[in-house]
Amino acid sequence: MSSVPLGRQNVRSLYRRGAIAICLVLSVLALGTIGLHIIEGYSYIDAFYFMSMLATGQGPAAAPSTVAGKLFASLMAFVSVGTVVAALGFLFGPFFGAIWREGVLKVEEEEARLKKVEGSAGTSGA
Repeated sequence: MSSVPLGRQNVRSLYRRGAIAICLVLSVLALGTIGLHIIEGYSYIDAFYFMSMLATGQGPAAAPSTVAGKLFASLMAFVSVGTVVAALGFLFGPFFGAIWREGVLKVEEEEARLKKVEGSAGTSGA
């Protein structure tokens, strides 16, 4: 399998996947920002910063002060990290799939070559 150059269809698919991935992450960030603004009373900038730190797995700069805020931040930590991982998988999945398929083909070719070499070595030695 030879590498196929990116055609127009593939480029459009990449842009579409990128737009969807960005929209997913931005919607989770927006939901978390608004939630923290309402629950904790953070300014929008502070709430966005807090959510950005949660979504990237770095952890927040400070803990929320209310029980509801802590529960919301805990839930959003799982949701936001999961969304970022899913968005990256959605965006780069086709590339990893193509690399995986090419690797599998190479392994199968190598196995066939080795079986051929083993078969010819077994018949000539007898």
